[in-house]
Amino acid sequence: MTMDPRYKSVDADKDLVDWRKPLLWQVGHLGEKYNEWVHQPVDRPIRLFYSDFMETLSKATWYVVCMFWLPVMFLLSWHCYMTLAQGNTQLFSSFTSAYAIPIHKYWFPLLFLMGIFTWSLVEYLIHRFIFHMNPPASSYYLITLHFLLHGQHHKSPFDSSRLVFPPVPASLLALLFYVLARVVCPGVFGVSILCGGVCGYLIYDMMHYYLHYGSPREGTYLYRLKIYHSKHHFEHQNAGFGISSRFWDHPFQTLIPEETAKKD
Repeated sequence: MTMDPRYKSVDADKDLVDWRKPLLWQVGHLGEKYNEWVHQPVDRPIRLFYSDFMETLSKATWYVVCMFWLPVMFLLSWHCYMTLAQGNTQLFSSFTSAYAIPIHKYWFPLLFLMGIFTWSLVEYLIHRFIFHMNPPASSYYLITLHFLLHGQHHKSPFDSSRLVFPPVPASLLALLFYVLARVVCPGVFGVSILCGGVCGYLIYDMMHYYLHYGSPREGTYLYRLKIYHSKHHFEHQNAGFGISSRFWDHPFQTLIPEETAKKD
């Protein structure tokens, strides 16, 4: 891979951190220098933990994510479809039986698509408000958390082992959404939407990997999206939060400035 001129060459003896040691417990000491440092990308792998076990859990390859989540999505979808086929799921039945709406198996494709669309919004909100939070310079722990969640990716955007979300922490988040879906929605109504959400997440993770390592043909949608995401990394870190699409950047007014696209 050819070195991009926008990358910073690392001098381990002069840099603000010691690259010979795990970075996670060092970055919190950077304070007011952290924000500038984390947005000076380097082309080298990052080690986060001293523990080899924790380090392994913090990494993943794209095919491992597929191998883990595709069976989960298919099995959960089949369970939801067969449960809906029994005809016992009803909306609003807890309020009144007179106006309860029966949810049949034919609803499942619509609920699945709703889940994909819902994920696209969740993806945007997480990327913008959690991954790109601005941790106070005085907070060691918030800086450390930011680096763990997303700062590491902006520091080393082509570390191939950190371009997709590792299955173990992703499972904890998925479990939270599953419990929420079961509590808020009747029967498998919410879980059916969650099935589409898992699909949307897979699309997002695979597309994110491809935008970094793929070579889409010039003029295609993916080519334009790759340029858009590259601008987010190297020019406009406070805009362009959509990854699998630019849809939500429009209503939230976080599109990367058009004049930059014309110039390039």
